[in-house]
Order: sequence, then C-alpha cells, then structure tokens
Amino acid sequence: MRVAARKKGIPMPELPEVETVRCALVPAMQGRKITAAFVGRNDLRWSLPTDLANRITGRQVTGLDRRAKYILIRLSGDEVLLLHLGMSGSVRIHYTPPHLAKHDHVMVEMAPDATGQSAFIVFRDPRRFGWIDLFSAAAEPQHKLLAHLGPEPLGNAFSPAYLAACLKTRTGPIKTVLLNQQLVAGLGNIYVSEALFRAGISPRRRASSIRGARADRLATAIIDTLRAAIEDGGTSLRDHVQPGGDIGYFVQRLAVYGRTGKPCPTCAAPVKSLVQAGRSSFYCSRCQR
Repeated sequence: MRVAARKKGIPMPELPEVETVRCALVPAMQGRKITAAFVGRNDLRWSLPTDLANRITGRQVTGLDRRAKYILIRLSGDEVLLLHLGMSGSVRIHYTPPHLAKHDHVMVEMAPDATGQSAFIVFRDPRRFGWIDLFSAAAEPQHKLLAHLGPEPLGNAFSPAYLAACLKTRTGPIKTVLLNQQLVAGLGNIYVSEALFRAGISPRRRASSIRGARADRLATAIIDTLRAAIEDGGTSLRDHVQPGGDIGYFVQRLAVYGRTGKPCPTCAAPVKSLVQAGRSSFYCSRCQR
C-alpha cells in the first residue's frame, strides 16, 4: 500500500523549487531535439501516457514554462509534456550517459548543442508521487491539474487588491485559505508560513480581516518570500536538490518554518507551532497578530 501523499514531515516541492528546476532545464533543453527517451515503468502516481518514449522521441523542445507547481515542456507538434515532482521527485542534468539507478524512472537524451555537447535529463522519484503527462496544447486550459488554478503570485494578475477581494468572504484562518490553489497558484506550507511572518500576520487570523494595509503587507511578503527563495534555489529540507546536484539554500533563511522552540529572529521569543487543516503552521506569537 502506498503512503499518503501528505505524509507528515515530508514537505512537497513548492513554487520556488519547481521554478529552480525549470530555469536549469532551459539551457539544456530549449530549442533542442529529443533524440532518445527511456521510460522505466508504466505508472508513477497515476498511469503514464501510453508509448510515451516513442511519442516524444524526435520532438523539439520549443519552450519551458511553469504553472503553479508544474513544469510544462512545450514540444513541436503542439503538444505539452507536463512534469509534477510530487513528494520526492527531482530532475538531474548529465552531460555524459548516466548509469540509471533504481528510482530513475524517465530519461531523455537531448541533441548536441552548438558546442557539440549532449544532455541527458533524468527524472528520479523514490516515492512515485510525481507524474508525467503528454497532451495537446489545445487541451491545456481544460487539463485536470491546470484548469482551476488561480493566478500566479509572481504574475501581473496578483496584487493586494486581488488578494483582499479573494479573502473578504473567507471565514477560515488565513494560513489555510492561502493554501487553496484556486485562489493563488503554487503556494505551499513553507512559503505561506514564511510570508505570514514577514507580514506580521498570525496564521490564526480570519482571512476576511486581511484588507487595507494588511493586504498590502501580505501580498508584498508573498512576492518577496518567493523571489528570495527562487534566488536561493529553493528550500532543501529533505529531498529537493537542484538539477546540477546543489541543495536549495533558502533553508538558511527560514524564520519560522520547522523552527518550533527556537528563537524568533526578530524578538527572540520561542517560535510556536499548531496544526491547521492537518498541516503544521509555525509562527511567532509576539510578532504576528
């Protein structure tokens, strides 16, 4: 029997981790053709597309985008290869043919670049809660994982006014509401906890009370937290590594997440934690109101 996807203590990769992977893949894949592909099993979290290796071999990668926590690899022929990292998924880039290990489930070989350098992209997923899908670009707006996502927090559609409008009828605690992907896409437990700390807002506060100056502070804190995490390559708490093998260094900047009992970096009071909707929240009771 598989363990639950939300197994306690195992954080899911969030927007900064996924964006770090996307950025690393661009120079290795963009504009290059997939010359060979290996798919070692027929399912991960769900069944993989039938004959996936043959269907993507020979295709050129025309672009790489991120939507929330998903990487969208755009292929010639107007198809999209979607990659979801799940709990433990990671992507590695090799420049010589790698020896595939037990949990290396998918590999694509990219045609040489202008310098003659080939690249081998390997998707590793020990717990198999990631997923890969292949679908027509025309079907993207209706895709089951993408259709109901809210705006990107780093995009033009996200603003203090948008955030306040979304929250004004929400009676639940702000921490729980911000994890709703239909309101804001890509936010997860780590960065919501950190953004609320930066904004000085308690995770217990009713979402509908976030308006005016509070909404301004929170929207700014969300954007600043995500940008700082992307700059540091994400947060490595357990499984996340960058495609080149480096860890994500934002873990060194965490103010409250996972720091129960340790001193708040602002006031030195012990960081507290509580469980909200089955997820741990971390906060400073002095700095966050």
